[in-house]
Amino acid sequence: MSLNELPRFQRDMSLNGRSGSIIFQMVIDMDESRLGSIAQLQAFLEGTLEVSFSAFADDQERYAHIASVVRRLGYTRLSRPDKGIVLRYLARTSGYSRAQLTRLLARVLEGQPLAKRYRVPAHAFARRYSPADVALLVSVDRAHGCLSGPATVHLLRRAWHVHGDARFERLAQLSPSHLYNLRKSGPYKAARVSLTKTRPVLNAIGQRRAPDPGGRVGFIRIDSVHQGDLDRIKGVYYVNAVDILTQWEVVACCERISEAFLLPVLEQLMAQFPFPIRGFHSDNGGEFVNRQVAALLGKLQAEQTKSRPRKSNDNALAESKNAAVVRKTFGYSHIPQRFAGLINTFCQEHLNTYVNLHRPCLFAKQVMDAKGKIRKTYPPELVQTPLEKLASLPDIDKQLRRGITVQLLQQQAVQVTDLQAAEQLNAARMALFATIEKRSRRLA
Repeated sequence: MSLNELPRFQRDMSLNGRSGSIIFQMVIDMDESRLGSIAQLQAFLEGTLEVSFSAFADDQERYAHIASVVRRLGYTRLSRPDKGIVLRYLARTSGYSRAQLTRLLARVLEGQPLAKRYRVPAHAFARRYSPADVALLVSVDRAHGCLSGPATVHLLRRAWHVHGDARFERLAQLSPSHLYNLRKSGPYKAARVSLTKTRPVLNAIGQRRAPDPGGRVGFIRIDSVHQGDLDRIKGVYYVNAVDILTQWEVVACCERISEAFLLPVLEQLMAQFPFPIRGFHSDNGGEFVNRQVAALLGKLQAEQTKSRPRKSNDNALAESKNAAVVRKTFGYSHIPQRFAGLINTFCQEHLNTYVNLHRPCLFAKQVMDAKGKIRKTYPPELVQTPLEKLASLPDIDKQLRRGITVQLLQQQAVQVTDLQAAEQLNAARMALFATIEKRSRRLA
């Protein structure tokens, strides 16, 4: 290669505005049209100047360069080794890969014009943060333990403005809202997020199914109710149990949901039902699904069932009574745990007697419509007290506890009217709250 064919170098000096350093940029200006033979291309490729450059402003200039080289050298008439030299030359001057050049040359030889076949969609958004920025964000989250959005953005800004790390120049402008978008992106999840399935709770206590009374009493649904916190101090707990068939309800109170406090209250609660307990259904809370409760039910020969996932009606009867009876009686305000004994006595002597002998309940009647769907209606003739529902069952005396009959319960119910029973309940509740308030003030 002669001196006239060597590249002409120009030195471009610019000033970096941030650091004040001078940057030298080498610009290559070469008249490649002088290379008109395979020997000259070979000499260029084997020259002493190991230069990899791209002397074209855009793809259109590259396309024109490729077409001109093919025409000038008569690419179709060349041998296979010479075609390889041309491909090496075009790869050096255009910057395209060997596979891309093969596709472009095929289009030129077919007489097709070289032009871009893709366009940026009109609705596309410009990508501001590169994969390197996402990888840098992954490293920050991994090091700091994935802090909140505002805290992470503060760290990114400090890395650029305080510590001068040039890698964080774009991330320093990241907003907290867009930070979460980057955390949801595919590259971030591939490097940072690992998804695992929820591990099922393997608890062999109880069966996951709805109870089936089969027309018998003694199958109860049970739930716990918390009275509320005050300055992070727990209040009393209520245990509410309701018979499925008759809606016979027993409410008890304990200081804490633990073995020492709950088991005695459960024994006392189940003993207040006029019939033996045959079934015990609860949600999946640990206060009822444990070995101690299972042993207690084993002594009573009662089956234990628990609510199923995605079956919100499995324990709906007890939960509805929580609002209609427990919350309406005791409200939502905090009651200290030391008053659990007084409340439990009030439930035994007044509340449970009222709700079972004098408070009416709605019982459903199932009707199948024309589409075969079962619908529940609540006709007026099925509004009964739990005692009235219990007395309407056939051969009910055989299902009651020894020494208890329907006649004895009915005689107890008619000793006072329903209005007098409600008034006595309200008076006893006011006296209970007055006692709690008086003792609380004395301790304060």
